[in-house]
Amino acid sequence: MASKDAVSRERLFTRRALLLGGAQAVLLSALVGRIYYLQVVESRRFRTMAEDNRISLRLLPPQRGRVLDRFGEPMAVNRQNYRVLLNAELAPNAEAVLAALGEIIPIAEADRRRILRDMRRRRAFVPVTVRENLSWNEVARVEINAPDLPGVSIDVGQTRFYPHGPAAGHLVGYVAAVAENEVGGDPLLEMPGVRIGKSGMEKVHDVPLRGRAGRSRVEVNALGRVVRELDRQEGAPGSELSLTIDMALQSFVTRRLGEDSGAAVVMDVHTGEVLAMASVPAFDPNPFTTGVSARDWDELLRNERTPLVNKAVAGQYAPGSTFKPVVALAALAAGAIAPDHRVVCEGHLDFGDTRFHCWKKEGHGAMNLHEALAQSCDVFFYETARRTGIDRIAAMAHVLGMGERTDIDLPGERPGLMPTREWKLKATGVPWQQGETLVSGIGQGNVLATPLQLAVMTARIVNGGVAVRPRLTRELFGRDGGFVPRQAEFGSVGIPPAHLERVAKALDAVCNSARGTAFRARIEQAGMAMGGKTGTAQVRRISLSERELGLAKPADRPWRERDHALFVGFAPVNAPRYAAVVVIEHGGGGAAVAAPIARDILLETQRRDPSRRQPRGERVAAREGA
Repeated sequence: MASKDAVSRERLFTRRALLLGGAQAVLLSALVGRIYYLQVVESRRFRTMAEDNRISLRLLPPQRGRVLDRFGEPMAVNRQNYRVLLNAELAPNAEAVLAALGEIIPIAEADRRRILRDMRRRRAFVPVTVRENLSWNEVARVEINAPDLPGVSIDVGQTRFYPHGPAAGHLVGYVAAVAENEVGGDPLLEMPGVRIGKSGMEKVHDVPLRGRAGRSRVEVNALGRVVRELDRQEGAPGSELSLTIDMALQSFVTRRLGEDSGAAVVMDVHTGEVLAMASVPAFDPNPFTTGVSARDWDELLRNERTPLVNKAVAGQYAPGSTFKPVVALAALAAGAIAPDHRVVCEGHLDFGDTRFHCWKKEGHGAMNLHEALAQSCDVFFYETARRTGIDRIAAMAHVLGMGERTDIDLPGERPGLMPTREWKLKATGVPWQQGETLVSGIGQGNVLATPLQLAVMTARIVNGGVAVRPRLTRELFGRDGGFVPRQAEFGSVGIPPAHLERVAKALDAVCNSARGTAFRARIEQAGMAMGGKTGTAQVRRISLSERELGLAKPADRPWRERDHALFVGFAPVNAPRYAAVVVIEHGGGGAAVAAPIARDILLETQRRDPSRRQPRGERVAAREGA
């Protein structure tokens, strides 16, 4: 019996041993299979993952391309930016080190709080920028005291610099830090210290000016700290941008405008190249590269003369009498008047129950078109506008580039306004009134234009009716060293040459006949005489009682209620090459204020004569051809 029990127990043990052994074999097989899968099948993937943990690819910011004027004068460049960094890992007591550093170089309390906040958010070995744009003396003081400042180091980077400051601020614009909504998935824009164009030509050509980022392969440890650099591939610097601007002329125009509030434009009437475009007061773009203070920004915003607005393209003004050439051409095209048609000016025109005044209280007498333009007779153009009609005037204005954007390669341009019957009904629900046509005939009422539009208008009248368009970009030099010229082909505006010639001769008489409104501001140098048209645009209507009390004079009114002074001109009259426009906000009379400024600008433009100096692109082409 005992023997049978022993045999039974032995069999049971054997079965259990076999089951346990089988289970172990299955588990061992699964373990071996998993090890095989991980080490053989998935070996390549895990090797790549391990390599990625050891090797880090980092972008190297490229150098931003320069912006130059037509003769190679730098308008936006890069210069060394000395900055001081603090590495918390190397500083046992970062706050104490920061306090000691504050005794050597000024550190604002707001910057101190920002530095401590950044150190808490970042890993200890990642340095934090304490201050940028250090002077050489500040760099020297930090380096001398370096043994007592653990974790503090000097780093050299690049910062944007605008050597001409406010004189080119509205044109070139500025760069600033990238906003969160501007990153757009571009890894370059995620890098600290990278700046992008925010306004002006910096914004228009931002992408080619940025260049192409380089890369660096570095070996890092498990914490991400750099051990050594394995490979480095430099990026490509940004393209070099050449503008049509003559910076010397731009500076002259800015100085000539002085302390006034207004704008001036100088344009080649045949090519559309803008040689100068000034808006005053302006702003200095340099502080914007590192961040303008809240106090300075508030002062810019509160300034009633709007220094942040480029008045040359965004200032919309009633053109006043500078609009009369448009009315004259519209009337001739419509056959509303003959060239020798005369209107008697008695100092006013009664229409319905309203009296429309001429600027000359005693009147001009009998005027034909030539005389009315030369002497700027309002009554003549009241009657001419009435005969022509607002829709025909508006059509001619559009042909000459008014009432719509010129599409210049500069952001912020506004379209102005050229009213029509349809526009009035749609905008207000009220039908157009005939009296509004009379007011529009002298460039008042709802008519609005920018200084640039007035320059285009003038150019199209005196260049023989070519539909020239303005431009600022001259050449964009690519990374391969070549350049891409910006050529333009212009058609005709479709105005009969005889009409254009008649109006151009009248504009010549404005400056060069004894009775012309700008005769005192004429250019007397031989071969440089200018033609043009004065304009004085009312900001608010002067009532009859104010006229009788003698309060119509600009000096008797607050600055904001004074008339705008305008002048559109061209030179030389015998072979027009340049158009110039000057608008002085609340400056008073166009003949007394704007015309002398335009005279000096056109005289300086002709003296400089950019056509006799080779622009940069042509010099490069000539050199390559040689």
